[in-house]
Amino acid sequence: MDSLDEAARRLTELEIKASFTEDLLDQLNQVIVRQQQQIDTLIREIGHLRQQIPEGDGAAFRSLRDERPPHY
Repeated sequence: MDSLDEAARRLTELEIKASFTEDLLDQLNQVIVRQQQQIDTLIREIGHLRQQIPEGDGAAFRSLRDERPPHY
């Protein structure tokens, strides 16, 4: 009977571990879905910003090295 109790205990431990693993997997899936939504939002925002930049205007690009610091 001792080996039967041991098998039941081990089975219970495995069921607990499987339950925790399933919960962790659900949490990770939620994180991935949220991150994908954030990525999609950022991609849309970048697209909008690119549309605001005038095309072919090389003079519009200004290097920060060309600007004078505010203390001058």
